[in-house]
Amino acid sequence: MTYQFPDSVMLIFCKAPIAGQVKTRLQPELTAEEAVAAHIKLTQMTLARTFQKRLCPVVLCCSPDSEHAFFQQCAKDYPLTLSRQHGIDLGERMHNALKDALSMYRHAVLMGCDCPSLTVNDLEQALLILHTDSDVVIAPAEDGGYVLIGLNTPQPNLFNDMTWGTDSVMAETRHHAKEMGLMLHELEPQWDVDSIADWTRYLCAQNA
Repeated sequence: MTYQFPDSVMLIFCKAPIAGQVKTRLQPELTAEEAVAAHIKLTQMTLARTFQKRLCPVVLCCSPDSEHAFFQQCAKDYPLTLSRQHGIDLGERMHNALKDALSMYRHAVLMGCDCPSLTVNDLEQALLILHTDSDVVIAPAEDGGYVLIGLNTPQPNLFNDMTWGTDSVMAETRHHAKEMGLMLHELEPQWDVDSIADWTRYLCAQNA
């Protein structure tokens, strides 16, 4: 397959759709099974968007492993590679995924599977930015975190000692990047689906 950025890779973090383990913050407004269905719908949205253009190779980084039937079906539906997330916390898993990717590619972008506002053009822009002088590209989230990060070289200090899941993640990342002397480029702020209000926002956007 011919890619626009053959020297780059897109990493998508995704949990296996198991009741009680995904989108738990959508409960109790949604049942555990409905939360699973929401997770699957958002993941399918992410994959469809990612493959709107032949940007670069794509890896679906699975948790706890890639054996779940949903992941196997994703690999049948899309020309992607499955891999297993490994690490104690989110920061370590993200760093390890990027480090492994950057041992094979010059540029790597990592994102989650639940950000409706990201477009394929945003993904293309992130890859273009990594091909300039920027060391890091990030798409901040409205809730104070971020939904996408791209690197040209592994940067473990961007993921160490972070208070993941809080509204200070983006601010802490900016601080770390400045301390490390990294050139950080920020994309437009985005929003992801963490709460029932976010899920309602997504459904309203779908029906608009």
